[in-house]
Amino acid sequence: MHDHRKLGRELGLFDTDPLIGAGLPYWLPDGAAVRHTLEEYIRDQERRAGYRHVYSPVLGKRELYEISGHWSHYSDDMFPPMNLCGEQVVLRPSLCPHHAVIYRARSHSYRELPLRMAELGGMYRSELSGVLGGLTRVRAVQLNDAHIFCTLGQVADEAQAALEMVRRAYEALGISPARYRLSLPGPSGKYVAAPELWRRSTALLTGVLDRSGLPYEAAAGEAAFYGPKIDVQVTDSAGRESTLSTVQVDFHQPEQFDLNYIGADGAKHRPVMIHRSIIGSVERAVAHLIEQHGGAFPAWLAPTQLVALPVSEAQVPTAAALAQRCTGLGLRAEVAGPEHGSLGARIREARLVPYQLVIGAEEAADDHVALRLRDGRRLAPQPAGDVLARIGALIDAHSTGLWDRTARS
Repeated sequence: MHDHRKLGRELGLFDTDPLIGAGLPYWLPDGAAVRHTLEEYIRDQERRAGYRHVYSPVLGKRELYEISGHWSHYSDDMFPPMNLCGEQVVLRPSLCPHHAVIYRARSHSYRELPLRMAELGGMYRSELSGVLGGLTRVRAVQLNDAHIFCTLGQVADEAQAALEMVRRAYEALGISPARYRLSLPGPSGKYVAAPELWRRSTALLTGVLDRSGLPYEAAAGEAAFYGPKIDVQVTDSAGRESTLSTVQVDFHQPEQFDLNYIGADGAKHRPVMIHRSIIGSVERAVAHLIEQHGGAFPAWLAPTQLVALPVSEAQVPTAAALAQRCTGLGLRAEVAGPEHGSLGARIREARLVPYQLVIGAEEAADDHVALRLRDGRRLAPQPAGDVLARIGALIDAHSTGLWDRTARS
């Protein structure tokens, strides 16, 4: 595998600057294209799965995190409070307290449950400078987060559905998990002291894993402070393991925020809160994708999906028109003309671009292209419209194949 810190900079995906600060990378245009495409993919998958999206502030009063339990169990990883008009506000370390407050703002009936709330939102962790690196350990995180408020009887199905969403996303992204982990509390005092809640939530997640047939390992000391979780682990180029995706069951925060719904009996009942993240933080997901694919992203995710290669200056206008057609179809295309060197040099320069459309005199006259695929295959000249339609269909399907096969979306 490749080191994303080196390759990401070489490919112009992201960089850092001491004036901005350690652990605060910025995204360059190609990296921003990958990030935007990844974010839109996960939002679309969530919409299809019945999630409603919200936006919430990246700041909150200290009292909010005192209620949630973050202040007493997690403050070492939070930035210090800021004094504002006599109140203390904090950069949020997590989105869940905000979502609990959003849920609490309206009354809910059992008929509305499960209520699935999602957000791609910023959160901030006061990471020590010694552990910061590239995109994997940063201080400003864009998290693909969601919270499902449901009845006790709905927990297993919702957690199972979240794991299925993870599976589909990994298939589209070409990611292979290293292992599944059932993360349990350890002996330290950083966990909420509620033995019965821990027993119930652990039993629920164990049942989900057992029914899924996925091999997993239990790990003490890896739980969230409020509950156990299923963690999907990946490894980086140095063999270091980290969590990319997670599913958690939480009885604690619904109690803390006094969340409820009106049951069929007309009485108030406490919902269960499921925390789930399909791709984790966008930063860590992109870091892993850079290393997994060596910069040769699946075509639907690639910053440049097609490059038009005119053989000579005479075909430059045709190539420019073709690139414009691609843009109109929602494809990311560029033109690499003779001013960038010989055709062979331009092909080598575009080695990570999934589709190279070569246009000579005959192709320009017939509105054809000679297609070269990133994997080295060369196809006979074909009508440009047919080629673009085929590529568009593969990209719309989130295929990991370039031409011969269409992956499920």
